[in-house]
Amino acid sequence: MRKYLSLLLTLCLLVMAGPGAAESHFTMAGYDPASIGHDWINNLFFQRMEKKTGVSFTFRQYSDEAEYRLVLKGMLEGGELPDVLFKASLSTAETQRLYAAGVLIDLKPLLQENAPHLWALLQEHPDWAKAITTPEGAIPALPQFNELPSNDVIWINQKWLRLCNLEMPDTAEELTEVLRAFKSSDPNRNGKADEVPLTFTGFWELRFLGHAFGLVANDYYLCADDDGQVRSVMTSDENRAFLTWLRQLWEEKLIDRNGLLSSDTLRRVTDADAAITYGVTFGPSVLTMLPTTALGDFTALTPLEYGGTRQYRSLLSEVTRGTFAITKACSDPAALLRWVDMLYTDEGLYLAYVGEEGVEYSRTADGKWYWELPASEVSSYVLADVTISEGAPVPGYITAEYQLSLDDAQTHATMEQLAELASHCRLPLPMVWLTEEEQAELDSFWPALSRYAEQQMVWFMTGDQPLNDETWVAFCAEAERLGCNRAAEIFQAALAR
Repeated sequence: MRKYLSLLLTLCLLVMAGPGAAESHFTMAGYDPASIGHDWINNLFFQRMEKKTGVSFTFRQYSDEAEYRLVLKGMLEGGELPDVLFKASLSTAETQRLYAAGVLIDLKPLLQENAPHLWALLQEHPDWAKAITTPEGAIPALPQFNELPSNDVIWINQKWLRLCNLEMPDTAEELTEVLRAFKSSDPNRNGKADEVPLTFTGFWELRFLGHAFGLVANDYYLCADDDGQVRSVMTSDENRAFLTWLRQLWEEKLIDRNGLLSSDTLRRVTDADAAITYGVTFGPSVLTMLPTTALGDFTALTPLEYGGTRQYRSLLSEVTRGTFAITKACSDPAALLRWVDMLYTDEGLYLAYVGEEGVEYSRTADGKWYWELPASEVSSYVLADVTISEGAPVPGYITAEYQLSLDDAQTHATMEQLAELASHCRLPLPMVWLTEEEQAELDSFWPALSRYAEQQMVWFMTGDQPLNDETWVAFCAEAERLGCNRAAEIFQAALAR
C-alpha cells in the first residue's frame, strides 16, 4: 500500500510539473567573450528553454578564447568531455579533427527524427546541407543559418547626392564623377574644403569596390565560375584595370589618404553635431563610422554595373558552421537534438534574440515586434541576461522576415537596403572542406604571397610603383611563383570533393 501511494504521489508531481519539469540533465561547454557579459547559469534564455523542453544543464562557460581552444585541444588528448558544445565556435579544422578522433558523433542519422525543423531546412536548401556535410557524408556539428548575413557595405551620402543634383552612380565612371563633385562642391555646406569623398580602412576594404570591374573574389583572391572552375583574380586583366582606376582616384585625392594608416576607431565621427565630412564609407552599418544622426543621410550603394550584371561579394555565407556539437560522452543525443531543434523555429529565434513575448517585447497589429523596455535597459540588461544571441554564433535560423520586422522606421529602412544588396551578392566560392594537409600547405605559402601582393597593389595605387606592362608582368610572375595558382588548385580539389 505504501509503495502504491508513493508511486501515485510521484505521478501526481509529474503531472503537476508538466512539460516544464527537468527530465534530462547534461553538461554543456562553450565560448562567449567576456565583453558580452553573459552568465549562462543565470541567463533567462536557458531557464525558459528548460521550462519548454525539460532539458537542463551544468555549464562550463569559457570567456577567454585561448583557454577555450586549449580545452578543445585537450579533448583530443583524452580530456574530460562535456555532453554538448554550444556556441561552440568550432573551426572547420577543429570540427574535422574532433570528429576523426571520435570525440564528436555524426548527427546526420538522428536529425530527421529528432530535429524535424532543421531537417526540413536542409531538404529545402540542399546547398546548406552540403555546406555542413563532410566529404565522407557526416554532419559532426550543426550550423547557424542567417538569411541576411553581415557584409562590408558601401554607404553613400544620399543627402550630398541631392545637394549636388546627382543620381545614384551606376558604373565606376559615374562613381568617379560623384566623388569629384563631393570634393569640389562643399556638400556639407560649412565653407571648408574638408570633404573626404571616399574613406576606407585598409586595402582589404577597397577590394569591395572591385565588383565594379567584375572582381568578386574571396580573401585568397579566388572565385569559381558557373562551371565550378576556380581561378585566381590576382593576376587578371580585371584586377589590373581596377588598380589603374584606384590610382586615378588616389592621384585626384578622391579617396582618403589616411585610409591605409588609421583604424575605424580613430576616424569615426562620434559628435552628433559635427559636420559630416564623408561622402562614401564602408562597414556593416552606417554607425560603424558615423553617429545615429547620420543614419537617414546614407544609403547602401547599389552594386555598380559591369558587363551587364551587378554582382557584389558576400563576405559571409548564410551558413556558419560549428555552432553546436554532441560528444561521445552524451548518453541521450536525441534529447539534445530536440532541444536545439527549437532554435530553428521562430519561437526559438525570438527566445534567443529578443526574449519572451509580453515581457521583453510585444507585437503590433500587423505582426511587427517592438521592445517593451527602454533602449538603455535592452543594451544593459536584456542582451546580457535575457537573450543569448550576442557574442559567439548561436545555432539556429535567423530569418530575413525577423530582421525586417522590428517596428522602427529607420531600422526597417536600413534592413530593406541590406536585403536589396543581398539580392546581388554571391559567395566567391562555395563552402568547402579542406583536408589538414591542404590547409597546412596553404598556410605555408599564403602569408608571404598575401604580404607581397597587397604591398605591390598598394604601391600601384599610390604611384610608388608605376603600373605598366613591364611592372605588371613582373608582379604576375612573382605572384605565380609564390603560389597564387596553387591556391586555386587546392580549392579546386576541395570543390571537386
